[in-house]
Amino acid sequence: MKIILKEDVHGLGYKDDVVEVKDGYGRNYLIPTGKAVVATPSALKVLEENQRQRAHKLAKIKADAEALAASLEGVSLTIGAKTSATGTIFGSVNAIQIAEALEKLGHEIDRKAIELKKAVKEVGNYTATINLHKEVSVEIPFEVVAE
Repeated sequence: MKIILKEDVHGLGYKDDVVEVKDGYGRNYLIPTGKAVVATPSALKVLEENQRQRAHKLAKIKADAEALAASLEGVSLTIGAKTSATGTIFGSVNAIQIAEALEKLGHEIDRKAIELKKAVKEVGNYTATINLHKEVSVEIPFEVVAE
């Protein structure tokens, strides 16, 4: 089933992408929750016209994302966490803590844009990927230290 995404869906696509999904996923989840519409010929024409009209706005959004990515280059974070004697963290370091550490440095980043490749449960050095735009992402190194 071909659908048009009305908003970004993690692991599937971005807003206004035309994607192929299984019928049940489209009919039972994406369409009822308002995340997508069926890609009929008329809906595709409307999408094409809307994209043509918004092309300059999208270029500005991408330029803003690239400027933010440039300002984030070279940023390194240190996050303190309570640990046991063996260096294992009580709980884990997640995107919220990384977003708060970036906010202290003056960078307002949505926590949903921060992606960790694996769970951070020990003291050490890690890398977080920040997806600022569908074509712009930046990797931020961070170190987890014992408090």
